[in-house]
Amino acid sequence: MQSNSYQRGLAMVILGVVFLSFDGLLIRLANTDGWTIVFWRGFLMFCVLGVLCCVGNRLGALRSHPFSSLASALLLGLMSSLFVLAVMNANVANVVVILSTAPLFAALFSRVFLHEKVPLRTLLAIAVCMLGMGLVFLGEGAMGMLTGNLYALTAAAAIGGNLTLLRRYPAIDPMTVIAGGGLLSAAIALPMASPLALDAERYGVLALMGLVQMPLATVLINSATRYLPSTEVALFYLVETALGTLWVWWLLGETPTASTLLGGAIVITVLVLHAWMGLHLERQRLRLYPGFTGK
Repeated sequence: MQSNSYQRGLAMVILGVVFLSFDGLLIRLANTDGWTIVFWRGFLMFCVLGVLCCVGNRLGALRSHPFSSLASALLLGLMSSLFVLAVMNANVANVVVILSTAPLFAALFSRVFLHEKVPLRTLLAIAVCMLGMGLVFLGEGAMGMLTGNLYALTAAAAIGGNLTLLRRYPAIDPMTVIAGGGLLSAAIALPMASPLALDAERYGVLALMGLVQMPLATVLINSATRYLPSTEVALFYLVETALGTLWVWWLLGETPTASTLLGGAIVITVLVLHAWMGLHLERQRLRLYPGFTGK
């Protein structure tokens, strides 16, 4: 059975966010300062994706859309750097739940800049998810992690802005701008980093993060904007709320508070219901308009 565009985008964003959910765990396992992690993660992403871009002759899209590609690369570099700094200054559970504000920013930017109508089901889903995030902000010790929380909130804004930009300019090549974002974040971090002061084990963790996990996750998520509205793609970052918390809790013993667990349960439940409704409506459209293959 041939997959329609909605299902293709859904598969991309789910797989991408699952890969992304290991980010907090790998940052903890790297066990070094935040700027060094930002440098190596960005530089290695630039290396692997830059080679693929050159081999695949993908630089034409960069020349065709220089300003929008640069803006996307800047947002990606900002997002990656802020996420690392957030994890270094707050619990992983808090950071990934705060990232659930990304749909709010995507919905706002899409409405203002793209004049896209945000479906009522998406607005309701965002509202309930924000209730879950509020539980995290009210949890024990939240005030002691204010800096990390603010880093995470700014990263969420960068996620929403980048997804909206990719929705507006679908010809932007995701792989090229991700490579550029990696280079920009590495250049910013270098003056504060200590890139040559690590042992082999830490270099191995950073290599796994920069060469495999982050490139796969970011390419899949950014490519999904060709098939799904940016608001819906951003909503799937909520999967990281549950999985990102689970990995560090299960493997490292970083126990989330009861309020964080309850907030995470709320957002995941809403996400599942929202995705099911999206698929149901898409199948209805395909039955009524068999030739329709819109985004």
